[in-house]
Amino acid sequence: MEVPVTFECEGEQLVGIFSEGTSDTAVLLVVGGPQYRAGSHRQFTLLCRYLAQAGIPSLRFDYRGMGDSSGEIHDFEDVQQDIKAAVDQLFVCSPGLKQVVLWGLCDAASANLFYAYTDPRVKGVVLLNPWVRTVEGEAKAYLKHYYLSRLMDKDMWQKILSGKFDFKGSFASLSSMVLKLLKPKSGSKKGNNAVHSQLSGTLPERMLQGLKNFNGRVLLILSGDDLTADEFRDLVASSTDWKQTIANKKTTQHTLQEANHTFSSNVWRRQVEQWTADWVLTIDNEYKKN
Repeated sequence: MEVPVTFECEGEQLVGIFSEGTSDTAVLLVVGGPQYRAGSHRQFTLLCRYLAQAGIPSLRFDYRGMGDSSGEIHDFEDVQQDIKAAVDQLFVCSPGLKQVVLWGLCDAASANLFYAYTDPRVKGVVLLNPWVRTVEGEAKAYLKHYYLSRLMDKDMWQKILSGKFDFKGSFASLSSMVLKLLKPKSGSKKGNNAVHSQLSGTLPERMLQGLKNFNGRVLLILSGDDLTADEFRDLVASSTDWKQTIANKKTTQHTLQEANHTFSSNVWRRQVEQWTADWVLTIDNEYKKN
């Protein structure tokens, strides 16, 4: 059964949908922005219904200023109080609940790493194509995964030979990416929310700190056809600290090679649903054994 709920966050009313379940572990779907609780191609709605069939309760909700929730819009850097209010609501909706898993795609995965370590009720995070975007990271990913692959593109060479290739536009785009790499390294803003004020540095640095501080389990799901996932893979590959931290967390990792950023096909969506449910039930069974 799906139950509409409203709950308060710093004087504003948040709107969500609670899906009932019987397990001791619930899933909180944290949305990426700008987005609301249904998700792209109803991904979040369908995931929660799949979880309910597996006996897992869940809550999907709108941040302040998004969807049907009141207030000013908050981006992923500043939704820690929204997440806390939603976790509180999960325990209201399911009084026998013991623990929570945070699920997030793109910058919602980043927001989850800012929050998870601050709340002992959170025992797991599901990270899909985590957002680690910096100017340099984006430029490197484009050069490595787009421009180099274009050299092997048959259609591109046919355009060149036929005189239809846009040399001027392509050169301008390539030059822009190279200039981004040559500029001094840029950071990203430090969120002003007190919940993660102790985190500092660029976005990837703060996410790494959040991951290090988190004592729960991690499920990492990456797309094979997505620049955001490419940037995350490149970041981990270039950083011993990231590699060691992911290994120390005993991270369960899956890759869908053909999938795009939002896992938009029925086949990709269903695979994500299955991986999520199986992993959450594993955590739930471990809790019951202990």
